[in-house]
Amino acid sequence: MQRDRQTELLAGSKLGTLATLKRDGWPQLSMVSYAYDVDRDEIVASVTNGRAKTANIRRDPRVSLLARSADGWSYAVAEGTAALSAVAQDPHDDAVEKLVAIYRAIGGEHPDWAEYRQAMVQDGRVALTIAVHRVYGLVR
Repeated sequence: MQRDRQTELLAGSKLGTLATLKRDGWPQLSMVSYAYDVDRDEIVASVTNGRAKTANIRRDPRVSLLARSADGWSYAVAEGTAALSAVAQDPHDDAVEKLVAIYRAIGGEHPDWAEYRQAMVQDGRVALTIAVHRVYGLVR
């Protein structure tokens, strides 16, 4: 019952705090927009190549993502193993196709897909997929 409420909170949120592990073992926290697919038990997000979280994931794929209720008193944490796509290099490559799917899962349709695709290449974006292994938290 509590797991259902936790996954419902994760699925209902679009903004969370991603924790990765720095080289020294300390956590590094980043805010990310994400989508949680309950059926696949998978979280997806768009991240930028060259950022701390991306480098940390390449070194150690263990991550946690925290989602919280609007009032802050309920929360759910998904722990899992992260995987990164290739860096977007062409507006129509596989990485950009994954990023388009992620955008749609988070925010629906974009007003100008050609512009979005070009921005993904210019930004050096990467698709992040987290295979969720454990969910915990407190949902009131």
